[in-house]
Amino acid sequence: MPISTPLAERGISTSRCQTIRAPSREPSRGVKTVFLAGTTMSTDDGDWREHLGELLADQPLTLYNPLRPDWDSTWREDISFEPYREQVEWELDRQETADMVVVYFHPASKAPISLLEFGLCARTGKATVVCPEGYWKRGNVQIVCRRYGIEMVDDVHALKETIVRSCLEV
Repeated sequence: MPISTPLAERGISTSRCQTIRAPSREPSRGVKTVFLAGTTMSTDDGDWREHLGELLADQPLTLYNPLRPDWDSTWREDISFEPYREQVEWELDRQETADMVVVYFHPASKAPISLLEFGLCARTGKATVVCPEGYWKRGNVQIVCRRYGIEMVDDVHALKETIVRSCLEV
């Protein structure tokens, strides 16, 4: 392959944006860190976290992605079950240390854990919300956002702009 072939075509990442997936304890190398809370489901549009990572590829950020490809549906959701406890503790740790916490509410999901995550970060000044029309508790989310001065957007493209503006522009 000639040396003039673009790096991406040679399988070499040119991304400035780092993604750290659960349960990795890899250190952040981004200027700012963003925890990606919210709906964990793929839709016809794909995985919103992967799409956001692609949109932010040229930004010097670290994204904490809790989605685990090795998740096993037989895992017990119980504090005594080590893999489950490790996952939840990783998420709590990353939310606490992140510069920004994004909470995404997809209309196709009730997302009870996302509501919990939103409640944990609503008063921290670190929250940003994606809550499109159709989410079953959108009114509640809107009221909390208004009360605590949390920016709420409707889609991942607007989220990208919010992250860049909030984390990287001076």
